[in-house]
Amino acid sequence: MEENIQTTMPGKLKKFVLECLRVLRVTKKPDRTEFATIVKVSALGMAIIGGLGFFIHMLWEVFK
Repeated sequence: MEENIQTTMPGKLKKFVLECLRVLRVTKKPDRTEFATIVKVSALGMAIIGGLGFFIHMLWEVFK
């Protein structure tokens, strides 16, 4: 059982490295407008989740 794990680990590591290299080849750096859109959407999502959490906290305090 021990030797089976040792012989398959290099194969798994090689497969993982090849998959990582494939992903790096496919990805690209976002341009300025795409980056700005990502930042806006992320900020909006955080604001919505934060506001919802604050609202729930306030309700919890009122009905405590």
